[in-house]
Amino acid sequence: MSYQPVLISGGIAGWRFLQRTYDAQAQSFSSSAARNRESSYFMEKIGQVKTAEDLVSDRRLLQVALGAFGLEDDLNNTYFVRKILEDGTTSSDALANKLSDKRYREFSKAFGLGPGEVRTTGLVTFMEDIVAKNEAAGFEQAIGEQDETMRIALYAQHELKALAEDRSSDNAKWFSLMGVPPLRKMMETALGLPSGLGRIDIDQQLEIFEDKLQALTGSSKVSQFTDPEMLDKVTIAYLARSQINSQSLAASAAQNALTLLGNLR
Repeated sequence: MSYQPVLISGGIAGWRFLQRTYDAQAQSFSSSAARNRESSYFMEKIGQVKTAEDLVSDRRLLQVALGAFGLEDDLNNTYFVRKILEDGTTSSDALANKLSDKRYREFSKAFGLGPGEVRTTGLVTFMEDIVAKNEAAGFEQAIGEQDETMRIALYAQHELKALAEDRSSDNAKWFSLMGVPPLRKMMETALGLPSGLGRIDIDQQLEIFEDKLQALTGSSKVSQFTDPEMLDKVTIAYLARSQINSQSLAASAAQNALTLLGNLR
């Protein structure tokens, strides 16, 4: 039986507990026999992958490859995934470059199977990084089976920091953030923004995000999240608002049930 992560509660208290026990719990999760078999198989076989077709035709390899980028839901979409890999990322017409979810671009780029790219499947250190990412993502997924809010918070700890450290302009960082569903959901919730915000003009969205973040942290820049204190501040805001929203929904559902029962009398 695989290791099941322990959460004592949701919200901020649960998050602090998870932070304190993260290393020990993640190690126990990764050390399970099933995870070890998965990682060993990937490292044994990935060097033989020369084309996108090679990768998508081996379900066990593909599961690790996609899982490393949080794209495990595409495991059965083999034609789509093969196209992402075959197109690569060097051309503006590549499918990965056209998608709003930037995780597909990172996925394609990681294996170098597109035109003019350097194939990395034979480079051990690169593939070890994929395995490590898959193990971290697998632990986050297991956390998400108990509390999706916690999973998003964990994901943001490394991805928001990585985005902040990127050398692109701050506007480009914002647009990348808005194109990654877990990061966008976290930021919308933390800043008290409606999920329908994505239906308005992208430049207007940027302005709203910047204004709201400025009000929360004192800075409108994504680059501030290289500072652990700023990352913690937005994470706590996200968890607090998520808990409030959840309680409000539960109270509303209870009230609706009471109203219905009253009408039946």
